Amino acid sequence: MENLGFIHTMMDVKVLILFVMSRVQYPVDVQKLYELCYQDDCLSYFDVREAVPQLIGTGHLSEARDGTLTITDKGRETGEVVEDSLAFPVAQRAQQAVERFNQEIKRSMHIRAEVMERPEGDFSVVMGLDDDRGSLMTLELMAPTRQQARRLSAAFSESAEALYQTVMTLLLEEAEANHPQTP
Repeated sequence: MENLGFIHTMMDVKVLILFVMSRVQYPVDVQKLYELCYQDDCLSYFDVREAVPQLIGTGHLSEARDGTLTITDKGRETGEVVEDSLAFPVAQRAQQAVERFNQEIKRSMHIRAEVMERPEGDFSVVMGLDDDRGSLMTLELMAPTRQQARRLSAAFSESAEALYQTVMTLLLEEAEANHPQTP
């Protein structure tokens, strides 16, 4: 039976791993690495599980105490030399997956939502949206139950930017209507 796909050898797997690891901006665990690398039906989780310790052993990857992986300078240099051997469709799909991952992690670093129980027995949800320079918005809402507080927290995390934009628009339009600027 003919092998479909582009990843056939352990060397192909290692090249793909180095390609992905050189582009992720944050440490990843083996599961996330596999998800980012799975851009070809011939790649299996076990291939990645076999290649990672080998790449750590050769100094191409390093593993932190928490099990997350980062690429080393040696891995980055080797990856630059060999990444041209990666099939274009696989490289393109892996690049897109890494870009989505980097954007998701960066976004999650700018959104805060914490549920705190208050002495009265209800809950306070403190939510915030930051940018690279600092806080854009902090909002605290009361919720009567922990379940409702968690729902508020989750909803804020999903739509923090839209909420910020809505608040800004509403306040600025209100201010403009009440106090029009004179030329």
